[in-house]
Amino acid sequence: MEISLPLGAKIGVLELFGPITGFRKLRDYVDMIDGLKKSRRIKAVIVNIDSTGGLATASDYLYTAVYKLSAKKPVVAFISGVSASGAYLVSCAATKIVALPTAVIGSIGVLSVRPILQDLLQRVGVHVTVTKSGHLKDMGAPYREPTEEEKKKEQELIDSFHSYFIKAVAKGRHIDEGIVKELATGEVFLGEKAKTLGLVDEIGDFDTAIDLAAQLGKVARRVTYVRPRPTLPERLLSRFAISIVEETLAEVEYLLSRQIYYR
Repeated sequence: MEISLPLGAKIGVLELFGPITGFRKLRDYVDMIDGLKKSRRIKAVIVNIDSTGGLATASDYLYTAVYKLSAKKPVVAFISGVSASGAYLVSCAATKIVALPTAVIGSIGVLSVRPILQDLLQRVGVHVTVTKSGHLKDMGAPYREPTEEEKKKEQELIDSFHSYFIKAVAKGRHIDEGIVKELATGEVFLGEKAKTLGLVDEIGDFDTAIDLAAQLGKVARRVTYVRPRPTLPERLLSRFAISIVEETLAEVEYLLSRQIYYR
């Protein structure tokens, strides 16, 4: 993605707000991160985060992109509201993490959700027939209850995602995996507590994040915001309306499909 930067800009600011999904929004984020990585004028980056996380693979996609960016130039994750689950995974790819005292941080865990529509289908007179190549091919289907074998298989899958999450946190925060496991109960912590636990580096506001980014990047204290070009619907709708639509779509996806979340 082409990003237009004013002359002399030194610190790029990227905002990660709302749910992390697999739609166009994710592609735009990755393109912007790639643009920040390649820009010679950007010497440090702040990722402003207020997100409860989202799809596991989408979160990992962003985590990998930010990790590659932090290998090229300093990245400061600033937690301005919530950095939970997948959003906290992304935070762990940063060089340093700054959080407000009342920021909500953590929720290190994995969630697999799918609706069971068997009773509803029976009530409306819908019957499902399945022809499959293997006995687990329709594992996770909403038209029947899972078998005990399927429950065991799904738990193994969730445990693998969870293990990956723990390793990423341990690597990014330089904490022993055993300690991270003790924190990976799915609970959240406020900023001050998170700092005590080693989940963030500093408590402060956005100015603190700018100061730290300028120090790490050895640049002037100047920032430029990098945002995707708005689509026609986004130009017609207010930011608040867009946020409501995104949250609603994420919740519908959450409720009506089998997905694995860092959320």
